[in-house]
Amino acid sequence: MNPASLRWKIAALVTLASTAVAAMVGLLVHQATWQRALDIGEAQAQVAIDTSLAAAGRPGGRPDDVVTVEELPDALAAQLRPGRRVIWYGLDHRDEPWMWAAQPYGSDSRQAVSVQISMGSELRSLYALDRNMVKAALLALAGVVPLSVLAAELPNRRLRRMARTARQIAGGNLAARTDAGGRDEIAEIGAGLNSMAASLQRRLLAEQRFTADVAHDLRTPLMGLVAVVELLEEGEATDLVRDRVRVLRSLVEDLLEVSRLDAGAEVAERVRVPLAEVAEESAARVGVEARVLASGDPVAETDPRRLDRILANLVLNAHRHGAPPVEITVRDYVIEVRDRGPGFPPELLADGPKRFRTGAAERGRGHGLGLTIALGQAHVIGADLTLANVPGGAVAILRLPRRPSG
Repeated sequence: MNPASLRWKIAALVTLASTAVAAMVGLLVHQATWQRALDIGEAQAQVAIDTSLAAAGRPGGRPDDVVTVEELPDALAAQLRPGRRVIWYGLDHRDEPWMWAAQPYGSDSRQAVSVQISMGSELRSLYALDRNMVKAALLALAGVVPLSVLAAELPNRRLRRMARTARQIAGGNLAARTDAGGRDEIAEIGAGLNSMAASLQRRLLAEQRFTADVAHDLRTPLMGLVAVVELLEEGEATDLVRDRVRVLRSLVEDLLEVSRLDAGAEVAERVRVPLAEVAEESAARVGVEARVLASGDPVAETDPRRLDRILANLVLNAHRHGAPPVEITVRDYVIEVRDRGPGFPPELLADGPKRFRTGAAERGRGHGLGLTIALGQAHVIGADLTLANVPGGAVAILRLPRRPSG
């Protein structure tokens, strides 16, 4: 019953159009009927005055309807001229409608032949016709409005199905499609939506396959490189090579994790987890100095390994791309990671994390996989991860489910 829905807008438009048509038709019928009544009244008045004047043509004859000009209505008397006949419609002193016919008589300009035809019955008939037309219009609208609502329901349902499909696609179900049957504009929208979803699905699958292939193809030579590096003699150059190998190994592990998340095969193993303790351990594991602010001793049922992975990536992202101090605020089922840096780039807030895209240059370095992995792991444990800018920095808010599903 949303009054802003397309169904009600169409019904309102049909109602307004029907009302306008009924009003125009009623007005035309009213005008034509009244004009016909006036024409008949005028003709009757002409016949009556001709009959009255015919008596004057007989020897010693005199019209039967001779009156003084003062007896006539002022508007009629003002129009009288010698030799001129006047037909006039108006009300008498009792407000009764009459059709008058008057003509000056004889040499005395103060006398005239005048006849009256009553228009009361015609006027009452016209009022009755108007009432009947109003009743008929209301009766027609009572049928047109429900029919217009029912007629608008079919395209409305099709649009709602497309909206549901679009939400499913936005939620990650790229296999969702809508019924694009028909040849109208709605069918064109549906076909465009299906085409967009298919193209998006192909591109995402190609990206996922590329990520998985790169990660798996790099893993074997990387393991050999790690083994060879351990055999090098100690020295500054060796330390530099080992550091770069560690970065490369971390990147490959991240790629493998992203490919597993893309495959949708990850399943959470939930236990009761002390949130503040996990937050402290995650920050310590990545070597970031972060202050943990806990309200009480919050506990949630979730996957501790995946929660640790999420928090570690968020803390590391805040350390790399933000500015100290990094704070972790822990409440019931909510964990916030805040930094004092320049904030998240607008495109990241608008489109979400993208792999191999770090955003603005001032956010630092990286491969753009940290937030992507955090978002994917949050989806696995049924949590909601929100990124936002606040005065003085950026904040990542992780909301854990109170009743984990699955």
